[in-house]
Amino acid sequence: MCTTCGCGSGQTFIGGYRLKLRRKNTVPVQYRTPDPLSNPLPQPGEGENEIINTDTAHNHTPMDFGAGPAGTHAPGLSQARMVKIERDILSKNDAYAEENRNHLSKRGIFALNLVSSPGSGKTTLLVKSINALNGSLPLAVIEGDQQTDNDAARIRATGAPALQINTGKGCHLDASMVGQAIQQLGLQDDSLLLIENVGNLVCPANFDLGEAHKVAILSVTEGEDKPLKYPDMFRAADLMLLNKCDLLPYLDFDASLAVENALRVNPKIQIICISATSGEGMEEWLEWIKAGCRKAITEK
Repeated sequence: MCTTCGCGSGQTFIGGYRLKLRRKNTVPVQYRTPDPLSNPLPQPGEGENEIINTDTAHNHTPMDFGAGPAGTHAPGLSQARMVKIERDILSKNDAYAEENRNHLSKRGIFALNLVSSPGSGKTTLLVKSINALNGSLPLAVIEGDQQTDNDAARIRATGAPALQINTGKGCHLDASMVGQAIQQLGLQDDSLLLIENVGNLVCPANFDLGEAHKVAILSVTEGEDKPLKYPDMFRAADLMLLNKCDLLPYLDFDASLAVENALRVNPKIQIICISATSGEGMEEWLEWIKAGCRKAITEK
């Protein structure tokens, strides 16, 4: 996990050019709170003299390597050391994110951070959304992938400006990357910025980019329990798009259960069932975007 090892450092490219490393003093950071949905493991020493029933020996207790204070595990590193590493990484990122947020808010720019698993349909949804907006809003797109500029090329084919960030071995965008991309894009005032993060439901949950909202995309070709398996991401999101809903008649996917699970993790999350193919939910999604843009302009 990136807050443990700082993976991908020095391997990031923006628009084909290597990212310049930036340094900043650390600022205070808040620690994560324990996940109430997880099952705690026995503490050290508990059950040491317990007699194991061989008849039920195959009912193993789950191995939870995220149960410690750091919420993660790395061989050879203590929990205290991992907490310090996470604090150092996230505090620097949060400082850059606040710079981005101040810059965007002063100019009335509404920024969204789109997050999901690989293959959820983020890029297709973006292309359809940009075409449906049909120039009614000035906008730009930042694309995040480990390699290639395929997605940025798809966005540029719509006529919208797009800049590709390649993270190398890194599995998420961070605020420093996005801040440098914003400078290169030369965004218009009173506009929309769409940030498509690297496909990953783990690390992007921890990294604030300076966006107004995280938008989690869950496709119906995935499992209904994704919000329970990856609660940090769905807890951090303000909106969930249940994507590819046109496929529901052909899949054994319980949409109501997926919604229930998302609300269990985050009771305040908004949910829109959507399909870039059939157009279902697109009007509601675009109106949500337009409302956010109007608010950003009013509050600048």
